[in-house]
Amino acid sequence: MASSSPFLFLILLTISLTIPRTQSTPTFFPRLTTYQSSLQKQGKPSKKPDIPFKTHYFPQLLDHFTFQPQSSKIFYQKYLVNNHYWRQGGPIFVYTGNEGNIEWFAANTGFMLDIAPKFNALLVFIEHRFYGESMPFGKDSYKSAETMGYLNSQQALADFAVLIRSLKKNHSSEASPVVVFGGSYGGMLAAWFRLKYPHMAIGALASSAPILQFDDITPWSSFYDGVSKDYKDASLNCYEVIKGSWQELEALSAQKEGLAELSKNFRTCKFTRIISPSFRNLQSMYSVRNWLWEAFVYTAMVNYPTEANFMMPLPAYPVHEMCKIIDGISPGATKLSKAFAAASLYYNYSRSEKCFNVENGTDAHGLHGWGWQACTEMVMPMTCSNESMFPPSSYDYKVFAENCWTKYGVTPRPHWITTEYGGHRIEQVLKRSGGNIIFSNGMQDPWSRGGVLKNISATITALVTEKGAHHVDFRSATKEDPEWLAQQRRQEVEIIQKWIDEYYRDIKQER
Repeated sequence: MASSSPFLFLILLTISLTIPRTQSTPTFFPRLTTYQSSLQKQGKPSKKPDIPFKTHYFPQLLDHFTFQPQSSKIFYQKYLVNNHYWRQGGPIFVYTGNEGNIEWFAANTGFMLDIAPKFNALLVFIEHRFYGESMPFGKDSYKSAETMGYLNSQQALADFAVLIRSLKKNHSSEASPVVVFGGSYGGMLAAWFRLKYPHMAIGALASSAPILQFDDITPWSSFYDGVSKDYKDASLNCYEVIKGSWQELEALSAQKEGLAELSKNFRTCKFTRIISPSFRNLQSMYSVRNWLWEAFVYTAMVNYPTEANFMMPLPAYPVHEMCKIIDGISPGATKLSKAFAAASLYYNYSRSEKCFNVENGTDAHGLHGWGWQACTEMVMPMTCSNESMFPPSSYDYKVFAENCWTKYGVTPRPHWITTEYGGHRIEQVLKRSGGNIIFSNGMQDPWSRGGVLKNISATITALVTEKGAHHVDFRSATKEDPEWLAQQRRQEVEIIQKWIDEYYRDIKQER
């Protein structure tokens, strides 16, 4: 099974445009929606992953927190189960689904399948409400703020708790210990689930979970500074070329035939009913900017040590390979042409594409709901500093809120996440109120700067790797994996084993 970090990549282009259009900054969040253009190959239908799970649907309540008549409405929440290695009474490993189709996460979380035989574990992947097939209002789920108002992390965590409780009862295994797993936004949910429902899960493995990316806990420029550092570490020239390409892009687009020239240089295309590419003129320079931006950001996030096919097919350490392309081009070439050549590695590593769908991409993994979440509770301010390889930008909450109101008719609650789950003074707080959580991060992942990077207590552990990328530990193990990655996974297994052993010892003592 191909395995890449389960979102993923958390990774989407949110609508948090906080400054005038000419300076607006795409803000990516783990799996998160310009990147959707790259998720479906040139108009061809995406192939469903072949995964060893059976599909089930659970009758879930619309609203767990009120008793209004509408609250009792039922929708069917999708979840996947693998019981091949499970022995009754054994542990249950639950993946807390994030912003996309649950099959995507299951297909790219081979780590859980790898360790299931050792623990005789039941594997369960639960789809997040309002994503994939788990639509409370069917095709009308994104119709308005009235329907989308039921899309938030608190309702999602309650969904997980209710489903887990029912699952244990139906399997006559109510004493089975539950460990929750999640990557990116799903990792945040796993950590928060352990804190909010400690009676439901004995522990949580939260990989690449930027739970400190809120309020002013983490510097707002940290994410893009992290992306830039990856490229600068690979090649200073590479970093400088990308940094200078944005000015060239603006200058070219300002010319009379600038967009036509960009369309030609970037080989933009559209598709007829017979899927025959024809070149078209771009409607906006920002489409090219976002196309480049997306490639550089996602490549930094998935800078895995082995060849992978998560977001897109990519070689091992793709940031290094991008920079090799830039450094290998004649010094006389423009910075913009070099940036295009590097970005083409992300979009066309297989060399099968004749043109690029720069505009009007499709949402192949069902990520559409993230814009709502980013405009309500998941408010993560981001800026680009002068040290970044991206154009400098600021953050203006007022402008951001106006954009959210225009798009959804909703006002963001910028401090709700830290009010609901905490975040400030996290070491002092969790040392006394939490336990049995693993926070794993790789320092080449730009999201790591918003994660927990130090041990908080004897039972809240931070596993940090210097070369790790976005939840790389959740990928399936391969013979090509470096020793540091194998060691990280061994540590995770040892800690989880300890949790489970302690749980069973406690059960025996109670009897």
